[in-house]
Amino acid sequence: MTNRSSAQRIEPLSTAEIERIAADAGIPAELLDRNIFRVLYRSPRVAKAMQELLYVHLYGSALDDRLRELVIMRIGWVTGCDYEWAQHWFTAISAFGCSADDLLAVRDWRTSTHLGDVDRAVLAATDEVVNGGSISDATWQLCCAHLPNRQACLELVTAIATWHAISLILRSLHVPLEEDTPSWPPDGQAPVIIRSEQ
Repeated sequence: MTNRSSAQRIEPLSTAEIERIAADAGIPAELLDRNIFRVLYRSPRVAKAMQELLYVHLYGSALDDRLRELVIMRIGWVTGCDYEWAQHWFTAISAFGCSADDLLAVRDWRTSTHLGDVDRAVLAATDEVVNGGSISDATWQLCCAHLPNRQACLELVTAIATWHAISLILRSLHVPLEEDTPSWPPDGQAPVIIRSEQ
């Protein structure tokens, strides 16, 4: 499933509207061309709150950048969120020290020989939150054993929660990828997601 395949539920604002609202809300100019924010700008307070939450995690976090990006990519993969996967594919490699091998390994991290113990601990925590809503005691102990301090452990949990929420927003609103962004990089392979009928 890609975000291009479904009709948008809330139309993104025009460039002129976004520039006016973003300036009033104090939202950084570098986000003006991102479809997620072009939709969120319909509620400037929500857009600003989301931007601040993302920036808290992206810049100056106690959780290692590479580990955070592995978490985000895993959430994008297991939830079938093309937008999250595609945007962070390029960001993780260009800005946060990940390799393509790192990111591809999250698709099937349990059988990957590429990942280390700390990677496996945070990915286990990610899967447990996405699948069951919380981290087990055993996985929590593994994370605490591998992460440098309690702040990093806390920020692992809040990063998982933040990007899980972003995935829910993107998928629920059918936010499309930007036109110049390829779907499911690097190979176009999407996960097989089986959703229960409601």
